[in-house]
Amino acid sequence: MLIPTEPIGSIPRPAELVGAQSAFASGQIGRDELDAVAERALADTIRRFEATGSPIVTDGEQTKSSFATYPLDGATALGSGGAVIPFADGHSRQLPVLTEGPFRYASFAETYFHAARKHASLPVKQAVIAPSALSLLYPADGIAGYPREQFLADLADQSEADIRRCLAAGADSVQLDFTEGRLSLKLDPSRGLLGSFVDLNNQVLDRFTAEERARIGIHTCPGGDQDSTHSADVDYAELLPDLFALHAGRFYLQLASEPDRRRVLEIVRDHAPADAQVFVGVIDPIDPRVETAEEVRDRVLEAAEYIPVERLGTCDDCGFSPFADDVSTSRETAFAKIAARVEGTALASAALGG
Repeated sequence: MLIPTEPIGSIPRPAELVGAQSAFASGQIGRDELDAVAERALADTIRRFEATGSPIVTDGEQTKSSFATYPLDGATALGSGGAVIPFADGHSRQLPVLTEGPFRYASFAETYFHAARKHASLPVKQAVIAPSALSLLYPADGIAGYPREQFLADLADQSEADIRRCLAAGADSVQLDFTEGRLSLKLDPSRGLLGSFVDLNNQVLDRFTAEERARIGIHTCPGGDQDSTHSADVDYAELLPDLFALHAGRFYLQLASEPDRRRVLEIVRDHAPADAQVFVGVIDPIDPRVETAEEVRDRVLEAAEYIPVERLGTCDDCGFSPFADDVSTSRETAFAKIAARVEGTALASAALGG
C-alpha cells in the first residue's frame, strides 16, 4: 500500500488467559499451567492478527501485566503508594514506588518479541514503555543512598537496553508508549513535568543513530482503560509542539476520537519534523461501534490534506485493553476494528493513486 498501517500494541486477552492469570496470582495454579494458557492465547492472537490483512503484527501484550509495568514483573524492591492515575469515569490505576537502588529492569520486552516471532509469518513490531513513565517510580521523599539523579541515569541505561535488544532481535520497529505526556499537563500545568519527560526520553533516543531512530517511534494518547481516558480533556495544542521535539523517526497519534480532527491536523502540519513518519489514529478502541472501511478511508484522506502522503501512516488511537484485567472490549471487536483500519487504509491508498 502507498500508506503504511500499524497496530499500537494491546489486544484484549481471552477469558481463559484472564482467568488463569487471576488463578496464578492467588496460588490456585502453577507457572507451567499459566504458561500453557498464555502460549495458546499468543498463538491465537498472531493468527487472528494476520487474518485481518495487517502487514505488521504485535504480540498483543498478552502476557504483560500492562504496557507500563512489564519491566517490574519479578522485581522485589517495590512498595505500594505510588503515583495515582485517575480516569474520567472515576476509577484509577496506581504505580508502585521504588524502595531501594540500583534500579534494574526485571523483564525486557525482547522476551515478548521472541515469543511472538515464533508464531508470526509477518514482521513483528514491539512496544516498550518510555523511560518518562517509569521515572514516576521514584518516591517524592527520596531513597537514602540512592539520589534521584543516579536513578534517572540507571533508568536511561535500562531503557536504552530495552529498545536496543528489540532492534537487535529483529523487531520491524520499536514503539515507545508515552501516554503520560498528555497526562503530565493535568498533573503539572506549568509544563515543567512535561519538559522533564521530553528531556529524559531524548537522553535515551540520542544514544541511537539516525538509521536506528527511523525505526523508533513515539505513541501518545489520553489513555484508554475500561472504556475511559485520563486526559482527553487536555488540549492537544498544549502537547504536540513538545511531543514533536522528541528525537524519534515515527509518531503514532491518537486522532479518531478527537472532536476537532482538522484543528489537530493543522498543528501536526505546522510542528511535525520534516523527516518524520506520522501515523494518525483512524480507529477509536474504546468506542464499541466498529468503524466501516469507508469511514477509515475518509479519515485518511482528510489527514492527507495536511500531511504529505509519503510521510503519512495510519494506526489505532491506542491499544485495546492495555491492562491485563480490562475486559471492556472483546477480542472480536478489536480484530474487526483492525480489519476495518487495514481495508480503509487500502481504499485511501487507491484513491490517492497508490
